Amino acid sequence: MVGRIIIGCLLFSLNVAGQEQNTVDSVCHQDSTHTLMARLRQVQNILDTRAKAKVDPAYIEVPDKPWRVILRYKENVVDVDYNQSLDFPETNEHSDVRLCFEPPLAASVGVWVGYRGLGFSISQSLARNAGRYYSISSTGAKYGFNFRLRRFNTGEARFQATDYKDGKLNGVPYDTVANMLSPVWIRSVYVNGYYVFNGRHYSQAAAYNQSVIQRRSAGSFLLGLTWYQSSFDYSNISNFLYMIISDGISRIKVHQANLGVGYGYNWVPLRGLVVNAMAMPTLSVYNRVKVYRYNFNYSIADKEPIDDYGEWNRQTKTWANGKSRKPILMYDNFDLDYWDGGNETAYSAFQLNLDLRLGIAYNWKNYFVGIQAQYNNFIYKKDMTKVNLYDAYARMSFGVRL
Repeated sequence: MVGRIIIGCLLFSLNVAGQEQNTVDSVCHQDSTHTLMARLRQVQNILDTRAKAKVDPAYIEVPDKPWRVILRYKENVVDVDYNQSLDFPETNEHSDVRLCFEPPLAASVGVWVGYRGLGFSISQSLARNAGRYYSISSTGAKYGFNFRLRRFNTGEARFQATDYKDGKLNGVPYDTVANMLSPVWIRSVYVNGYYVFNGRHYSQAAAYNQSVIQRRSAGSFLLGLTWYQSSFDYSNISNFLYMIISDGISRIKVHQANLGVGYGYNWVPLRGLVVNAMAMPTLSVYNRVKVYRYNFNYSIADKEPIDDYGEWNRQTKTWANGKSRKPILMYDNFDLDYWDGGNETAYSAFQLNLDLRLGIAYNWKNYFVGIQAQYNNFIYKKDMTKVNLYDAYARMSFGVRL
């Protein structure tokens, strides 16, 4: 009996001690949670105070509610124009060849969530074969940052060819829509940062992500820095004809840094409404073009020569007559051969590009709507090859402040 009483007392004391320890753990957990929340509120207060201190409230209003949730509908388009010039000095002839790649509009719907000027977006494409598109942005009173990535492929190209002889048009220009036997892959990365000189009175964010509200019309000069890189890849051997036309080029990689000075203006015709226009010409201060090539046993010639090429020898990489390339027009006994032609890198600078933006936003109570558009043009050139890339988007949005 005594043993049972002792065991019972021990179990009771252990149970009481466990309850006391649980109580202590619960109190500690609540204290740590309250401490974390207090620190978060402290950080939030610091950010809110700084945001309001950096602007003139007569021109720019910083809303008390810092969070924004925005529904967006966006259409993005990218055009790539690939131009190649071919000279034939023996006959004083010249040909201009142009390939234009225009994938479908990248229509998408998405949600953008942001605190003050920082935000990220998630979107879902509505079009097939439009590629993937990602974006991140951050803005403040004196700065802005944007990141865009798009990767897509297209199997359709517009092919144009124009021939000249003695400097004059020779024949009728050739223009057709060609279906690539293998799709062309294009990827572009766009990173843009800018500094606003008149940040107390002018805000880009008022028209583009509505983190603040422009109350009075104002403008500012802007200093911009852009990093752009892209790759243009149609190296699948099924596209050999286009590679032969472009002297074996199968891939192009571009890295380009641009520096520019522009001007933006916010027009406020009535309370809550702002119309923004910004133009910034940029000059490339770093421009690297890396070209990958194939070597082929065929080439483009100004005319079909009268010669017996015989059979192709894959060991010596020559035809029976000793020549390494046969005119592509001579299709008899067609025997295509190709091998790695290596790569080459070229550097240049002082290429002029353009950044244009237009934004309209209207705010009422804790809601806002907006329309934005942006246009970028990037150009890179090497020898007789020139590529123009046009990247633009239009976007509609509806948001609420929380």
